[in-house]
Amino acid sequence: MNPLDFLFPRQCHLCETKLGAGEHYLCRPCLEHLPRTLYHRRDLNPMERRFAGIIPFERATGHFFYARDTDMAALVQDFKYRRFRGLAQYMGETIGRELTVSGFLSGVDIILPIPMHFWKQARRGYNPAREIALGLSRETGIPLGTHLRASRPHRTQTSLTLEQRRENTRSLFKIENPGSLRGKCVLILDDVCTTGSTLLAASEALLSAEPTARIVLLSLGVTY
Repeated sequence: MNPLDFLFPRQCHLCETKLGAGEHYLCRPCLEHLPRTLYHRRDLNPMERRFAGIIPFERATGHFFYARDTDMAALVQDFKYRRFRGLAQYMGETIGRELTVSGFLSGVDIILPIPMHFWKQARRGYNPAREIALGLSRETGIPLGTHLRASRPHRTQTSLTLEQRRENTRSLFKIENPGSLRGKCVLILDDVCTTGSTLLAASEALLSAEPTARIVLLSLGVTY
């Protein structure tokens, strides 16, 4: 046990109970009660319907339901704005374990997290989506790529309409060294999927640069 645990006991991010042996960031009951969508078990699930007929992709899922003023929202706030980057990695490890068992990640060659523009990442200190991807990569052994880049900054999407979100993300991303992705199955990962406009923009950038790439879409959280 870390000696600092006696002075500063590790607490669950949700219920604030003291964490036990083998627990990290969340106690087992809180982790078990996070609302799983189980979309990965369903064909043409609600996540996939957001992209169907717009871009070619193999499968898509959001792992946890996300809504304001919920436990998932509290966790996202902690790792996006309160600098708990280890929590983001832990959540990536969690979805990695659960999706590996289901076979959802079978055949995936590389993980590309949604990037942040340089200046925004410099202000925040790190990219939450990349931290989730680090945990996912560590748990599954699927390598993490840096091909996906943000070519310009964009304003927050929280208060935007669907059409405004699409316009806000249009031509937002570029692909570096696309030839190395030829014929590869690429997992594009975001922290939260609301309308899907960010994942869509990243997918369009990838297919424009390397049309032979096969796409799998994943977000930690997804709105109802």
